[in-house]
Amino acid sequence: MGLKQRLFTMAAIVCGAAAIAAVGLSGMTISREQEETVFTKNKDTLYFWYTDEALTDYLGSAAVAYGENHDVRVIPALTSGLEYLEEINKASIRSENPPDLYIISNDSLEKAFLAGLASSVEEESWGEIKEEYPDAARLAVTYKNKTIGYPFYFETSSLLYNRTYLEEFAKSQIEAERDAAEGEAAMAGLEENEPEDGDMPDTSEGAVQEEWADEELQALVDERVKEILPSTIDDILGFANEYNSPEQVEAVFKWDVTDIFYNYFFAGNYMIVGGAAGDNTANMNIYNKDAIECLKVYQALNQFFSIDTKEISYDKALNDFMEGKIVYTVATTDAVAKLEEAKKNGDFSYEYGIAPVPDINEELLTRSLSVTNCIVVNGYSEKQDEAEDFARFLTCEYTDTLYSRTGKVAARYGVDYGDLNLQEFVNEYEISVPMPKMVETSNFWVELEVAFSQIWDGANVNDRLRSLSEKIMTQVTGEPYTETVIEEEEEAVQEMEYLDEEELRREAQEGEDGQ
Repeated sequence: MGLKQRLFTMAAIVCGAAAIAAVGLSGMTISREQEETVFTKNKDTLYFWYTDEALTDYLGSAAVAYGENHDVRVIPALTSGLEYLEEINKASIRSENPPDLYIISNDSLEKAFLAGLASSVEEESWGEIKEEYPDAARLAVTYKNKTIGYPFYFETSSLLYNRTYLEEFAKSQIEAERDAAEGEAAMAGLEENEPEDGDMPDTSEGAVQEEWADEELQALVDERVKEILPSTIDDILGFANEYNSPEQVEAVFKWDVTDIFYNYFFAGNYMIVGGAAGDNTANMNIYNKDAIECLKVYQALNQFFSIDTKEISYDKALNDFMEGKIVYTVATTDAVAKLEEAKKNGDFSYEYGIAPVPDINEELLTRSLSVTNCIVVNGYSEKQDEAEDFARFLTCEYTDTLYSRTGKVAARYGVDYGDLNLQEFVNEYEISVPMPKMVETSNFWVELEVAFSQIWDGANVNDRLRSLSEKIMTQVTGEPYTETVIEEEEEAVQEMEYLDEEELRREAQEGEDGQ
């Protein structure tokens, strides 16, 4: 059934059946009062388009909840994501029931606004609530100093770590330090109190060592884990050199190096694409010294971790993490639900945690990429006020069950997820780089992903980043663009010699055998 025909069919089925069906599928019941609310004939009707089926039940119940207290009926319509804006445009011009509002990712806002498909939010209305959102969310919906839509939910990447492994490592360190300290204390005691002839010193374990209470040891372990958690890539490399990994561990750090969403943080703090809001073609800086230095470190990691681009994927990395083969990886918000489900099914037997993506080192900082899905009021809608009110209701008042019912993390503060790991994603999102909106740079991510892949496999970082910048800047300026070559200084210190993880494991084993 075509989109237009489906909309007419929905209108014919007494206009509210879609909302009722959605609620029924979610296991909720509808009272007679709710039925009367939904089917009241004199109510205005809002058509609300979205593309993610995971939202169906949630949006259906939201529509019913809203209809109970407003003289407006909302009909959510699941729509194909292919040529989404084009279909919205067609329906807005030709359909009797065009979408009054819809969900769209922030990188498409410029295209939507210039096509007249997105209305700006009144600044007075936005000013009442904008402090409830992180900077990344506010910037995501900003275009040319206007607010285009309401931030709904987001995606970004953070560091996922095996907490069980870190606790075991921390405990071994603490116990080794305790044993060494007690040994030194015992020796000092012997030197101070030389035994009388014939007397033997008391060397029983109880004489020199007091057992720690479980609570005390756990507190020390928790504190040490905080210290072990890497704040830089250098910290991960240092950990890999020290860590005597269990047999099942195949990699200390492994992530999907083929997907820019999990790679971008390496250079994200220094690549400027459209400025803070990603909407200014005059504010571009892709090719610069800091970005080059960051990507040189990225390339060097291939010598250490040896991740095969032909075999790695996000799903494989996450699956390896579940099987205990990886200590650290880079993950998106979906990982939390997948790991919790695996725990319930007995397929994941470890504790885990989420932390900020590490900086390169003390000087070179990192920032993750984020995409924000927002609710936009169609500029062609004849019910602007009603549509904006429902958008505000959905994004400001009806977010408490968004994650539990859809797996989406709200793009606003104040939502209690009951899980600190999800809050860590919110913290990462707060300082992330929103996807740019500019039509001229719409292919930037594909080109950047290719560049990252080639750099990982050994391409000259300076040359590859320069050619990428020249290509994008040619698109932005509309004429051939040539970058001034950045001359790199000779390394003042010898580069670190990277040993691959297999060699480190072999050396550790040889050390144990020699003891």
